[in-house]
Amino acid sequence: MKKQVLFIHGGGEGGYEADTKLADSLRKELGDAYEVHNPEIHFNDTLPDFGWLKQIGKEISLIKEEIILAGHSFGASMLLKYLSENRIQKKIDGLFLIAAPYWSGDEDWKQGIKLHKRFADSIPKDIPVFLYQCKDDEVVPLDHLEFYTQNLPQATVRIITSGGHQLNNDLSLTAKDMKSL
Repeated sequence: MKKQVLFIHGGGEGGYEADTKLADSLRKELGDAYEVHNPEIHFNDTLPDFGWLKQIGKEISLIKEEIILAGHSFGASMLLKYLSENRIQKKIDGLFLIAAPYWSGDEDWKQGIKLHKRFADSIPKDIPVFLYQCKDDEVVPLDHLEFYTQNLPQATVRIITSGGHQLNNDLSLTAKDMKSL
């Protein structure tokens, strides 16, 4: 039986298309023992969370076996929000958050995507958590990674020298960590 990976892409115009390269890199590096699911999550700007939490929940429920969860950028932040606000009955083998933004501020559009103050208390402690970010990320500042590092002290943190926000479309380090589980 193949290990199941759910990869949640980043947001914005062309986010799914851009992150398909990341999902393809993950597939290539993981090999045939893994199945990488890369569903397209659609924005609904009439909902406070843009409709992402419900769609993430649906995608998780479609996978019947144990699951590895991975997300890039907006997808990583929404995956973390989903896990901190919902109980998942299946075993989660690992959580891989790549260039995850931390949403703060009082703007109306951010209120439905912000994490609760004590979000980290809701993440099961037995789930291995990995955080990745490039030093030269032009979209998400490194202080967002520092926030997550402080709030998720159990996480393994990987700071990558270069690769920008898209990590040069290379998730070989992430795949290596997934295989180590």
